[in-house]
Amino acid sequence: MSDVVAEGPRAGADGPVLARLSVLDRFLPVWIIAAMALGLLLGRLVPGLDDALSAVEVGSVSVPIGVGLLLMMYPVLAKVRYSETGQIAADRRLMVSSLVLNWLVGPALMFALAWLLLPDQPEYRTGLVIVGLARCIAMVLIWNDLSCGDREAAAVLVALNSVFQVLAFAALGWFYLQVLPGRLGLPTTSADFSVGAIVVSVLVFLGIPLLAGFLTRTLGERARGRAWYEGRFLPKIGPVALYGLLFTIVMLFALQGEAITSRPGDVARIALPLLAYFAIMFAGSFVLGRAIGLSYAKTSTLSFTATGNNFELAIAVAIGTFGVTSGQALAGVVGPLIEVPVLVALVYVALWAGRRFFPGDPTVPASAAVASRRRPLP
Repeated sequence: MSDVVAEGPRAGADGPVLARLSVLDRFLPVWIIAAMALGLLLGRLVPGLDDALSAVEVGSVSVPIGVGLLLMMYPVLAKVRYSETGQIAADRRLMVSSLVLNWLVGPALMFALAWLLLPDQPEYRTGLVIVGLARCIAMVLIWNDLSCGDREAAAVLVALNSVFQVLAFAALGWFYLQVLPGRLGLPTTSADFSVGAIVVSVLVFLGIPLLAGFLTRTLGERARGRAWYEGRFLPKIGPVALYGLLFTIVMLFALQGEAITSRPGDVARIALPLLAYFAIMFAGSFVLGRAIGLSYAKTSTLSFTATGNNFELAIAVAIGTFGVTSGQALAGVVGPLIEVPVLVALVYVALWAGRRFFPGDPTVPASAAVASRRRPLP
């Protein structure tokens, strides 16, 4: 987790597992729920807070949220061993599976669930379709790290999703909102997505922390060596990722707190297809990874990168296209409300499934309570 990274056995490693975890790690689900609640309360109780938070934006994303995203992503990307990413990119099973799950299965599944469960709510349905098109490039790195997924694989797949997001988002939006419904005899929706905003979002919120992480590892290892970098430096910056996550959650829900709390019935309806989507995508991805012979670490990475969504982009697109008070924007906002606690729960599911279905796999952590990389230093 935040305080244990890329290390081999050490003194005291055979003690009680929970005793070795920091308070932040031990009660992470509690802190995340508390951060969501705090954000919702701030959004409801502080007049004009949402306007103040959204007054300054970068790539259609509020600057406070952007700061939280950068703080959240940088430590995780600083942990990646970039010298090993070439081997990951050459793994055709992983790369092809990720592309199929993210850009064929995911959007199609969300489209089907939105029409099946929200046939009478065209605005919410459209918002969910947009969520399904926005593949995750940020918070998934946290879930992957907590589940002991392959960091190098996560970096490669996130970069791949970023490229496809720039190239395919607008085209897929046109297909799922106009072409496919028209072919099926269903009502269509007109939408004009800003490709420029998508490009800026990807460059800022992935490009900056990716470059910073790469330079930190390269210069740090060159100056002090890998043993010092992974044994001394990374544990110091590790907690920043989870602090950034909690800050991002507070800001996000403060920005949209009134919209969520003012329509609880609508939130519940939007939540149903989201819950079904996360469960089906994660289970299907995990089964696929096991079936094609991927290790636990790569299977976990494949599953989380396929299940998570780029809710920052989805919200920005929905607001920019349909307006801040639209049903499409509310559907985008409900996305992280459901995704954050569900994916935290799926971290524990992944750790349990790793021990259950990957016997003898060296990438499986010894205990579900230890979400850390037990990889010996070279």
